[in-house]
Amino acid sequence: MKQTLIADRIFDGQQFHHDLPVTFEDGHILAFDTTQGANESRVAGTICPGFIDVQVNGGGGVLFNATPSRQGIEAIGLAHAKFGTTAYLPTLITDNVSVMQHAADAVADAIASGSAGVLGVHFEGPHLSVPKKGVHPEPQIRRISDAELAVFSRQDLGIKVVTLAPENVSAEVISALVQADVKVCLGHSNADYDTVKAALDAGATGFTHLFNAMSAFGSRSPGMVGAALESRDSWCGLIVDGHHVHPAAAKVAINAKPQGKVMLVTDAMPPVGLDDAVSFELFGTQVLRVGDRLNAVTGELAGCVLDMAGAVKNTVSMLGLSAEEAIRMASMYPAAFLGIDKNFGSLDVGKRADMVLMTDEYKVQQTYIAGQLIYSAL
Repeated sequence: MKQTLIADRIFDGQQFHHDLPVTFEDGHILAFDTTQGANESRVAGTICPGFIDVQVNGGGGVLFNATPSRQGIEAIGLAHAKFGTTAYLPTLITDNVSVMQHAADAVADAIASGSAGVLGVHFEGPHLSVPKKGVHPEPQIRRISDAELAVFSRQDLGIKVVTLAPENVSAEVISALVQADVKVCLGHSNADYDTVKAALDAGATGFTHLFNAMSAFGSRSPGMVGAALESRDSWCGLIVDGHHVHPAAAKVAINAKPQGKVMLVTDAMPPVGLDDAVSFELFGTQVLRVGDRLNAVTGELAGCVLDMAGAVKNTVSMLGLSAEEAIRMASMYPAAFLGIDKNFGSLDVGKRADMVLMTDEYKVQQTYIAGQLIYSAL
């Protein structure tokens, strides 16, 4: 059924328009400027491209590691849809091979079933650096084997992202992963600059939550952060919650990288979408929520309760970027990283009708995924 929305403003990914109708049918945008005989609705607020999150560990009380099933994935997706996420990668943190296989089966099931918004899967680990493990369980951090390679090489998982530490995975293996259609990100690593450069030369294209859990930038030892900031072709995920990265450091990164190479991520955990006073268990360790911060009882930051609408708002309020650029960092730039920008990340005729209606305070009112109303607060 054809539908037309007319909002106070619409941001297409390039510029704002006022009172511009957007008409969509069968999951894609048909036209602007004309209703084409569609059912017409006028709404208050701003329509913008749906947000794309490449690092979603959980939401709605569900942790992907603990519930590696299609139902678990869909519960996570629904929780994040309330905050404007229309496409995402369920993210499995370091775990045993059996859990990895179950997670892969769940993602394959979700994709085959058409679960709203699921693009593929992100395996954050297990081939990481113990000194930079964060809350990843040390007993499960290990060298790569044929068992993990078999999971990463599956062709029924949609878009595949793997975060690894290049000091523990050779450039030859990184190249083999890239040949198996894996997007390799570097993170949870204590690698030196030269090792990171070799990984980039082997085909790695991203950095997972820049600054966090990686070797720091120094004047004589640039480390992973220095290599990430120097690289013109790689993308960096950035957690803008005011806890993981100081606003000044975030601004330095954005200024250092070419425009379009820094994207917002949430690193979200189960409390997203739930009440403030929520804690949860992660590999036998209690994680406590205090306001908008998550810490393990041992002290480490343990992911986020950040959502994408909040990340966009913080990018404007904390970093001083324009609303246009903040929205692009949540939509257009992750779409480019994932190689899906022909159909996702901006609003144009023929592209998928993934749209978010927000107030001027970045509160999500409606979320459409492939033209279907998934969430409404109206």
